[in-house]
Amino acid sequence: MKHHQAAKSSETEGAKAANSSHVPRISRLRKGWEFDQIFRTGTRLNGELVRILYLRDNSDDVKFGCAVGKRQGKAHVRTRGRRILREAFRGVSDRISDGMKIVLMLQDKGLRLKSTEIQSELERLLTRRKLITK
Repeated sequence: MKHHQAAKSSETEGAKAANSSHVPRISRLRKGWEFDQIFRTGTRLNGELVRILYLRDNSDDVKFGCAVGKRQGKAHVRTRGRRILREAFRGVSDRISDGMKIVLMLQDKGLRLKSTEIQSELERLLTRRKLITK
């Protein structure tokens, strides 16, 4: 029995490591006050598909959060929206300037699209404000 549990444990760890869309815990906004701070004092960038709120700070890392409002749909729709945002952010996260706190929000139109389309809009908006390096 112990051998079976050890094998199952190693399979689970391997599956977690293989999940490439995972955003590390250290780079996520987790506290409500962090979101509030960005919503109150952050700068807004509005695109057709995504809205970006960002705030510069003196840290050496990039912190990310996503927000999908209840008005945008039921739980499964909001969950899909968060997944799309996480995947789009993962594609550009290594090129974002250090010392940024970013909250991404999907517009209603973005809920029906793929993460690659959201990522291209995200890159365009961030490049326009010189928040991303090419």
